[in-house]
Amino acid sequence: MKLVCLDLEGVLVPEIWIAFSEATGIPELSRTTRDEPDYDKLMRFRLDILKEHSLGLKEIQEVISGIDPLPGAKEFLDALRERVQVLILSDTFEQFAMPLMKKLSYPTLFCNSLEVGENGEITGYHMRCEKSKLSTVKALQSVGFTTIAAGDSYNDLAMIEAGEHGFLFRTTPQIRADHPELPAFEDFDEFLQAFYAVL
Repeated sequence: MKLVCLDLEGVLVPEIWIAFSEATGIPELSRTTRDEPDYDKLMRFRLDILKEHSLGLKEIQEVISGIDPLPGAKEFLDALRERVQVLILSDTFEQFAMPLMKKLSYPTLFCNSLEVGENGEITGYHMRCEKSKLSTVKALQSVGFTTIAAGDSYNDLAMIEAGEHGFLFRTTPQIRADHPELPAFEDFDEFLQAFYAVL
């Protein structure tokens, strides 16, 4: 049985941290996994900036409430889910993602969780498992699934390369140049047809 594993931010919804960076006027918060391959380093950097500016979960969730899926993303996901089971694998956090899942008709999501103090300060984070995207793909394969994976960032590459088929979507020029072996798409219609071709 085939199963599609999709990244969330940058593929189906805008990058949450970029939106929050724009809303707060703090350019440092616009760094994402497209820029920094080391996720722990990136999150420590983000938490330090949040603390420095006395920003917490409430402020981030207020920005997220105004975020909609990327144009065409819900239609793409609906069409794909008519043909195959889809699992969203994301390094985001459940406290961020649930309002966005509602707007995408609640696809299955595996992500991480935040540690939040009583005052709303984000004090840390809990990763679901080490190398969560790759670990999940390998676990699915170990119980008989054939995986097809797609994403846009450095932290997606391992799961993409581990699958039977893998795609890049709206990635950076650098990642595209570094991985010419991976088909790369910019348009949801072409992206959907690439999946149809391997299902």
